[in-house]
Amino acid sequence: MATTEPVLVIGAGVTGLSTAVTLAETGVPVRIRTDERPAETTSAVAGAMWGPALLQPADRVRGWVAHTYHRLVELAADDTSGVHLAAGRMAARVDLGDQLPPEALLLPDLRRCPPEDLPGGFVSGYRATVPLIDMPRYLGHLTARFRAAGGELLLSPVSSLVEAVEEASRVVNCTGVGAHELVGDPGVRPVRGQHVIVRNPGITDYFVEIGAGPDFTAYMPHGAHVVLGGTAVDQDWSRIPEREAGAAILRRCAHVEPLLAGADVLGETVGLRPGRDAVRLEVERFGGGTVVHNYGHSGCGVALSWGCAAEAAELVLSG
Repeated sequence: MATTEPVLVIGAGVTGLSTAVTLAETGVPVRIRTDERPAETTSAVAGAMWGPALLQPADRVRGWVAHTYHRLVELAADDTSGVHLAAGRMAARVDLGDQLPPEALLLPDLRRCPPEDLPGGFVSGYRATVPLIDMPRYLGHLTARFRAAGGELLLSPVSSLVEAVEEASRVVNCTGVGAHELVGDPGVRPVRGQHVIVRNPGITDYFVEIGAGPDFTAYMPHGAHVVLGGTAVDQDWSRIPEREAGAAILRRCAHVEPLLAGADVLGETVGLRPGRDAVRLEVERFGGGTVVHNYGHSGCGVALSWGCAAEAAELVLSG
């Protein structure tokens, strides 16, 4: 569709930026409006790593995750992107068995951990090299790409879809947990995540606990610092770090990796993951315009980002 009217993308987290970049780099004029700068979004405080996303709709999710994996591997070759490939372990306190998500087979060096390779309290796990993403650097990389492609980013909240379609006939809603209010979706809920950032004491491998509850163990090295996790507390809107939660994160991570005991704490962060029973990626005709909804990625926004962006862009351009 030939037009000079920009596509309006609402939201500047990893989903919004990936979608905006995908559109802008095809030559489409794009404007982002956001109530938070990229560095202030939940995406900025993510761990973050690529991994299987056990979300619905399962068939589409697998495609989005695979697409994103290949894009992140490509980006890891760019030292300025904030993406790097790291070896490490994914482990569980229960037997994972032999039934792995199909997208795990994308990892060429995936192999089961022998018992002696597992920390105390863990009974099964796998080693693999995966993309790790230093989110502040990565969001800066995406923002720079977006602007280089001619995109416009405005710190300007959108109060309603009515306002959005009055500004642009093509809109992409990438508001994450903000969709709870923007579109009145009661299915979107906050899943509060807290991390501790420490100075790297010499760690190169990651560790992530699979299948845990609201408190889990994870650490992801990004050069000079390591992101330690974490929590996943349903229906909690607070973005203030909790001292006890931070102390527990440090204890759990030091149990797995003794080098982290006594590591210098650089900060603590909190983000609100957009929990939803299923990712919402679909077209809605609204007020004479076309709105593509792209939200509800729970804790898997990074792992789904490029796949969802490609589909969202296709829906925008075909609509």
